[in-house]
Amino acid sequence: MIPVSILDLTPIRQGGDAATALRETLDLAQHAESLGYHRYWLVEHHNTASVAGAATAVVMAHVAAGTKTIRVGAGGIMLPNHAPLMVAEQFGTLAALHPGRIDLGLGRGINNDPATLQALRRQPNDAAEFPRDVQELLFFLAPAAPGQKVRAIPGEGSQVPVWILSSSAGGAQLAATMGLPFAFAAHFAPDAMEVALATYRGRFVPSAHLDNPRVMLSLTVVAADTDDEARLLFSTALAANDAPLAPPIPNYEQSLDPQRRALLQNFFRHSVVGGPETVKKGVADFIARYRPDEIIIAAQIFDHAARRKSFEILSRSF
Repeated sequence: MIPVSILDLTPIRQGGDAATALRETLDLAQHAESLGYHRYWLVEHHNTASVAGAATAVVMAHVAAGTKTIRVGAGGIMLPNHAPLMVAEQFGTLAALHPGRIDLGLGRGINNDPATLQALRRQPNDAAEFPRDVQELLFFLAPAAPGQKVRAIPGEGSQVPVWILSSSAGGAQLAATMGLPFAFAAHFAPDAMEVALATYRGRFVPSAHLDNPRVMLSLTVVAADTDDEARLLFSTALAANDAPLAPPIPNYEQSLDPQRRALLQNFFRHSVVGGPETVKKGVADFIARYRPDEIIIAAQIFDHAARRKSFEILSRSF
């Protein structure tokens, strides 16, 4: 079985708060470590009432300090929001504190509203500088050159593994050209996945970072004791928006108009929802069809105990 990891969206639930979400994040990471998951990645979202993961490096420090062996990473840092030097320093610090356990996934980010862009001191065209910013960040993470005027301390020479995260063929092209591992967000961008995979694998150029293409695909998985119970839990993800996560809604899909139902079915078509055997087969079929080197699992589940149990059931498959 290929490595299986977790992408934690640090969900804030209705009736909950960010402090509770962050405590549950650490608890789930510890649980994932005991179950044999490979990586535990955390997101970066801003001005989003349903997500506690705004300060990604801080949350990573919280998780890494509370675990021992599982790799902890950013899935990812939205580089246009940050100066490459500061990212190198932050992740160099994490790597110094937790040697051999830190990953750095980099993305362009989503199109924020103008007010959020302003609050982040962003300009609308900042994402166009993403390739240059990645190069600069890699420079700061490499061993310092003689006479180098600006150094990342800590950070230089740390060689923190860097991944390119994307939901498009453009990100795949960048990862291929730079010879970096590639993580594709299949859990929310299913339409672009096959083109992105073909682009990355077909155009990959070996580099000092990587000899051969390495692909991680995200996948939504909701597992429970029965298919019906899992479908009920999955209704939280189907109904999710920027508001705090809602409890499961019985017969939610049946209550939707046909057009909305079809849109959601397409959006979540790379999802595996069901009891143990359904999940085992669904994950195996996904791996056989798309041949990733790793998969990373997202699960928007309202109840924390049910989320823990979902990852327990999935772990029995690998």
